[in-house]
Amino acid sequence: MHRRTALSVSAALLLAAPLLSACSGEARPGTAAVVGGERITTSALQAQVKDVRAAQRRTDNPAQQIAASSHLERIKLSRMVQLRILERAADGAGVTVTTKEIGEVAKRQLAQAGGDPAQMEKLLLAQRTPLAPDQADDEIRFQLLYGKLVEHDGEQKAMARLAEAARQLHIEINPRYGAWDAKQITLGEGRTPWITQKTRTEEPQA
Repeated sequence: MHRRTALSVSAALLLAAPLLSACSGEARPGTAAVVGGERITTSALQAQVKDVRAAQRRTDNPAQQIAASSHLERIKLSRMVQLRILERAADGAGVTVTTKEIGEVAKRQLAQAGGDPAQMEKLLLAQRTPLAPDQADDEIRFQLLYGKLVEHDGEQKAMARLAEAARQLHIEINPRYGAWDAKQITLGEGRTPWITQKTRTEEPQA
């Protein structure tokens, strides 16, 4: 497997996002984050975490897999926020991804896993951002959008566009899940880099 490398933003990007709080100073109940005025609910986040945990428990080493992803809530929320930033940036650039393109990549991935859904599930769980099978299409969409945005703008301009999109979305994070890192465009302590190099079975590469 290739070494995974993080692509960080080089310029000073965003002011620190405010904590997610109500007038009382308490975290809004049922809200994990607010992005562009839209809530990411704790129930939506927990559903993603639950699906991954269920897939991990189907493996031969569930305890090891669960222990290795102890910050799964933070990882998943970070990716959910990043996808919304990417969608805003791609929309501004006129970049789109079709359902057909996602399906074609999914078919290639399955073929590279020998056509075995169980093997494909293991590969999805082995990613730095662990995925349950029903989360694979969103990650494919993420990678395709990012790749097309970089192709459209060039890396430096694409990152600037992403930074501006994040600023416009006024990201707020429930402090239960960590703090938003505006420089890296990620949540927490850099555990979910903005983009990572993929293995061949996780194509396309961004």
